[in-house]
Amino acid sequence: MALELLSDVVQRCQAIKDESYSSQDYDLFLTAGRTCIEQGDSAQVLSILVDEKNKSIVRCMGWNLLGPLVQMLLKKEDKNLPHCHAILSHLLEVCSPKELLVGLLEQVEEADSASIAETLTLLLKPLQTVLLRLGTKKASSVGMALSTLLGQVARLPVPVTKEQEEDDVFGLCCCCTALLQFVKPFVEEIKEIIKDNNRISKDNELRVELLKFCMKSLSEPLLEVQLKDPDTLQKSPLRDFATEILIILSNIGESLPDLLSRNVLKRREVPGFLEEEVRYPKESLACMCHLLFVNHIAVDIFPAVLSSVFVLQCNMEYIELLLSRTEGSRLQKGLELYEKSLVRIEDNSLPVDILELKTFFSVPQNLVKVMTLCPDQTLRTKGLKVFQLSIDKFSTEAKYKFFRGMLKTSQHAGVEGYIIKNIKNQIDFSLKPCNGNEWFLGKHLLPLLRLVLCLPHGPETDLLQNLDRIMESLNLLRYMLIRDKEWENETGIWTELYKIEDNYLKPMRTGLNMSKAHYEAELKSMKANKITSKDSQASVCTLTVDNEKLPNMTPEMQIQVLQSALFTFDLIESVLARIEEITEAKERPLS
Repeated sequence: MALELLSDVVQRCQAIKDESYSSQDYDLFLTAGRTCIEQGDSAQVLSILVDEKNKSIVRCMGWNLLGPLVQMLLKKEDKNLPHCHAILSHLLEVCSPKELLVGLLEQVEEADSASIAETLTLLLKPLQTVLLRLGTKKASSVGMALSTLLGQVARLPVPVTKEQEEDDVFGLCCCCTALLQFVKPFVEEIKEIIKDNNRISKDNELRVELLKFCMKSLSEPLLEVQLKDPDTLQKSPLRDFATEILIILSNIGESLPDLLSRNVLKRREVPGFLEEEVRYPKESLACMCHLLFVNHIAVDIFPAVLSSVFVLQCNMEYIELLLSRTEGSRLQKGLELYEKSLVRIEDNSLPVDILELKTFFSVPQNLVKVMTLCPDQTLRTKGLKVFQLSIDKFSTEAKYKFFRGMLKTSQHAGVEGYIIKNIKNQIDFSLKPCNGNEWFLGKHLLPLLRLVLCLPHGPETDLLQNLDRIMESLNLLRYMLIRDKEWENETGIWTELYKIEDNYLKPMRTGLNMSKAHYEAELKSMKANKITSKDSQASVCTLTVDNEKLPNMTPEMQIQVLQSALFTFDLIESVLARIEEITEAKERPLS
């Protein structure tokens, strides 16, 4: 029935001149053609379409059959495949390339998540054929096709394990490989222009579309992918895809060193700056830098003439971006890029003026957030390692100013404690023979010590919340009083001691006594309540300490919390008492 209807429509349309077919003709052709293909009559449909008498009809209406044709090809039914492929080839040859482009891209867009990979690998070659038929006016169509294709590729999950990439369980690998073949003739066209003219206009439309493709590929999927080392996975389609993307950038006239440094060397007053920001997204450039310096991809086309400090300065823009995100993949790449940028630099070599660059302030702030807030323990540990590595690279003066800045801006006692521990290490180094310097001894050290040896809220400071900072500060003070003899006073600590006693030690002693008394009273009250309670095991209550409510706990649990706090106060007091012994010995007259 459908085959008869298709034949009738075609015979009637043969008599129509100037291809003035009605909308009813189009609808009948599509309905009958779809039904024939779906019923397995593709051989008969093919014979109708290739008939020379029907060429005009096929040229105008044939592209409407792409939908049912693609669906049949995806089903891969052996008896229909040869005829369906033949129909598709004939349509690609006869129909309008613009209409074919629209029809093929509709099929790509309509693919559900389970069939994206199969649909793309099926249609990329036909799409390429259609685009090449457009000749010199294809640039915008190439851009539209690439945008649609990458939009679908971005929906595919990224393989995490070596086995997932080897088996291509999500289809991403085959799509990336096919995309490279898809863009190859367009890249070759740009290469020929460059070869013939020794240059190419930055505004060449096809070049711009290929640049967009590379930038989009870098942000999705490559920024999401953790590439495997060649020793782990010898043949990696995703690694090959990343390599080819950087090679394409070079082939279309983009200098990788220029891309690396564009955010450092750019001038914001240049006309078209916003357009440049869109053309070269910072996230894409961040991925490019990670590929270059962490994965060592395409290093053979990247000259090794840039200084390590300059590379670090360039990468800091991208490290800042990656570390400001919350996704684990972004944070990991930010940490890896920062680490690889730092290891190239000699210890104690970064000059103090580098701290004037905004990123050398913002990156440590973002790094602190990773160290303290990231739910992934591995990333927190990595963050601390990279944080220390960054400190090691600063010169002595830069370390001094970095520590001062961190102590002034940090809101985290653990981080402040870590900075104070580093200050202690620098003082210890400076007190050794031949290591003396003006920053961690004498007049410059004292202002830094005043930032260290202080209580934010005087005697009312929460000692438990500030424990890490307090313990490191007290240990530093005790170390200096023991290590730097009063008659040598290289650090200047003995000159400053009376101020430290008044502004730090005495308020500390007062706060410690208040806190201990408060917690001891709470503990005594809790124990008394436990004895009088008839059902202490089942009892759940709320404890308020220092105006903060602790979570609902049984009395036994709350007693443990109070005892733990008192034990912590004993630790603080043990160090404080040793310091007081030293200061009191200084004040006692010799008998």
